[in-house]
Amino acid sequence: MEKVRIGLIGCGGRSNSHRDSFLKMDDVQVVAVADPIEERRLAAAKQFGAERIYRDYNELYDNETKETLDAVVICIEPTAHASSETRAVELGIPFLVEKPVNLDLEQARQIAKKVEETGLITSVGFQDRYLNLMDMIKEELPKHKKGGLVYGAWVGGIPGVWWWQKKSTCGGQLVEQNIHLADCLRYLFGEPLSVYATCSTGMVKPGVDASEEYDTDDHSTAVIRFPNNVTATLVSGCYSKDIRPNCGLVITLDDMIIDYRLRNNLIFKTGNYTYDVDRERIDHTFYLDKAFVQAVKTGDASGIRSNYQDALKTHELVFAANQSMESGQVIYF
Repeated sequence: MEKVRIGLIGCGGRSNSHRDSFLKMDDVQVVAVADPIEERRLAAAKQFGAERIYRDYNELYDNETKETLDAVVICIEPTAHASSETRAVELGIPFLVEKPVNLDLEQARQIAKKVEETGLITSVGFQDRYLNLMDMIKEELPKHKKGGLVYGAWVGGIPGVWWWQKKSTCGGQLVEQNIHLADCLRYLFGEPLSVYATCSTGMVKPGVDASEEYDTDDHSTAVIRFPNNVTATLVSGCYSKDIRPNCGLVITLDDMIIDYRLRNNLIFKTGNYTYDVDRERIDHTFYLDKAFVQAVKTGDASGIRSNYQDALKTHELVFAANQSMESGQVIYF
């Protein structure tokens, strides 16, 4: 395989980071693109010289096979995940898909089962796992007594895309956005034992601060218990307009505080010193994409840090938090 031939499904916002990655790779060629908006699909095709241009992923799958594509990268809104992954599995085409992978958890479980049965190479866009800062946290944690409190936050404004305005089309902020920090918690501390969550609305005014359709949570708080006496409190908020708190994770160990400032830097604090580390200035999406491309080229998926089956567990965690918000009950795993 000289170059990995990629089909790009979705040419909007998040695909830009993946396209930037592929432009830096000598062993990748985007050969097909699909997007319902003509301007976007034509711009992406021109960027790579792709001659096969489609209006949607169904049209792409109707015309492409594993003989013409080595992989697809799926960057579409949460509500569009009907058969975008299922058809890739049926055709035997490896795929990288952005989160949230599906708003229908049962459908996601069915896809994970098919992926497992076929052994298809997959990757999900949890790019924080590829940060050098996350590597440093994982290396540091075993050096200390197990257990402690974790505080996580992702608080900001409302993204401008239409599907973010309604919980039915985005899943809520915890599912659509703060799922990244929920995934970091799993990556660092293992599988959760339970989650209890609450949410609030009324701060953001539909038609004033957001669209008339807005009905998602203004903020939510999830308390997640992990093994080894670890309890994490994860807050999400989309009501803050002009100022935001420090977002990320603060891990309080018995003799150290690890302060992960979201995708920016990492601060280690003890009673004797403070050590501040910046993130590498290479976009962490590049490492996510590079690991996927390498897996497709070699058949060795060990460099992929979150495949579809693993990512499903993070989705089950945040959907359980949504269930707890609605029922007022603790959800046990």
